[in-house]
Amino acid sequence: MEETIPFKNLYSREYQGHKKKVHSVAWNCAGTKLASGSVDQTARIWHIEPHGHGKVKDIELKGHTDSVDQLCWDPKHADLIATASGDKTVRLWDARSGKCSQQAELSGENINITFKPDGTHVAVGNRDDELTILDVRKFKALHKRKFNYEVNEIAWNVTGDMFFLTTGNGTVEVLAYPSLQAVNTLMAHTAGCYCIAIDPLGRYFAVGSADSLVSLWNIKEMLCVRTFTKLEWPVRTVSFNHTGEYIASASEDLFIDISNVQTGRSVHQIPCRAAMNSVEWNPKYNLLAYAGDDKNKYQADEGVFRIFGFESA
Repeated sequence: MEETIPFKNLYSREYQGHKKKVHSVAWNCAGTKLASGSVDQTARIWHIEPHGHGKVKDIELKGHTDSVDQLCWDPKHADLIATASGDKTVRLWDARSGKCSQQAELSGENINITFKPDGTHVAVGNRDDELTILDVRKFKALHKRKFNYEVNEIAWNVTGDMFFLTTGNGTVEVLAYPSLQAVNTLMAHTAGCYCIAIDPLGRYFAVGSADSLVSLWNIKEMLCVRTFTKLEWPVRTVSFNHTGEYIASASEDLFIDISNVQTGRSVHQIPCRAAMNSVEWNPKYNLLAYAGDDKNKYQADEGVFRIFGFESA
């Protein structure tokens, strides 16, 4: 029996709706909706049928007065989504009506946002390296902390009792949650760490760095297990697929790398036309959403994102 090549003969589809470039793409917990956040100050919700064709319905989330930099869905609720914007607000939306249900006015321009796995808290990082944790129900700040180093992407572990910060010093800071006491500083990379992803099975986390490497860490032992070396530019975004078998990473290289987590080998590369800002695997299917700095022939932002993994284009 010959070895099957994963992701062979699969295609990408393009989704057009934003007026400016897309910064962030994220799937809901059911894997049925994808949200995109853009420099055009809006987010959009798209109904994606994993096997279907046909016109895709989308709904616009309007209200932010600056770029929507990152968004994330409630891990327990398929229609609740949070957006972080340069306008200093964080907003919670109902994806069915497109209405904003809650908003919090914070102190700086927000760039990173993530939900606690049980859906109770949201963590937000801003350009001033300040971390705010919001209670989702009351939408009030529970914790605020300012760091004296560059804080990039943030994440909870699967059980929600550990919190990770990637930093400009090449470290990953591990904090206990909810105390936010420092537990560990991992010397992860020789240059700034930009992004982090948690393996859905809770075994690993992966860190993407300006040194162009992705490192894979055993969460129990806090040890680096291996590195993925395919990219040549600073790694901006990483994501594990739903089985924890594959990891996607992207940068300014003109391809997205998909590697096998266990062997470290690259199994597929998706060509792209520009630097990528966000890649995210669907939580149920091998569909990978990705968005970057695509421009049209007149060098204007294209405002598109794509999804790879369909059986026809």
